[in-house]
Amino acid sequence: MEAYECFASVYDKFMDEIDYNEWVQYIQDLWKRLDKIPESVIDLGCGTGNVTIPLTKAGFSVFGVDISEEMLAEAQRKAFSEGLSIPFFCQDMVEMSLPYQVDCILSLCDSLNYLTEEGELSAAFSAVKRHLNPNGLFLFDMNTEYKFKEALGEKTYAAMTEDAAYFWENSFDEEERINEYYVSFFIRQKNKETYERVEEYHYERAYSLEEVKKCLKENDFELLNVYDGYSFERTKEDSQRYFFVAQLKEEK
Repeated sequence: MEAYECFASVYDKFMDEIDYNEWVQYIQDLWKRLDKIPESVIDLGCGTGNVTIPLTKAGFSVFGVDISEEMLAEAQRKAFSEGLSIPFFCQDMVEMSLPYQVDCILSLCDSLNYLTEEGELSAAFSAVKRHLNPNGLFLFDMNTEYKFKEALGEKTYAAMTEDAAYFWENSFDEEERINEYYVSFFIRQKNKETYERVEEYHYERAYSLEEVKKCLKENDFELLNVYDGYSFERTKEDSQRYFFVAQLKEEK
């Protein structure tokens, strides 16, 4: 089963610890710091639209891109409920091909860690490059190896709501630098007292700062800053999430 195929229906319930409004405010504060307020934005790996929708409501022209049809269906449903018309596209970020170029591309919530094969990260950066206007911004976050190894490690997690529950077993292969999430869902069926059990496997790769910098350089990006998560502080040895600020170099 594809990652998030089942999880899409209950994703927001189990991700309520993330303050997406705070993330959206951080993005806007960052644009102000850079003195680069974009008119158009691609939210790459947009999921259920938790960043796409509030940025659209704030007046930006935003396009959502995600590989999961189920996640996009939920994003579209939420957008319609807000009276918003947002273009959503079901595409792989490595092969993204849209008839648009924008001022800024976002890729948040460790979407890029899902690129586990050799060469995929650089290929995704190449796709981003093709869709940016001159001097366009590329803002993205990534989970760190410290988080996979020390914070998540070989642990088991569980969560429950009124109509769903999940059990998450985590493991990290230090040699391959691949983090595996095995998630078992129990989802209550509509108008029934029964629950459907569905299993999913998710894989994320740990990338070093040097690897990310190399891929950015290969695709003509200038790395402006790397922050400790959604802050303006420098990265630390125990940073669990890096936030990258890159800009497409101007062609000579």
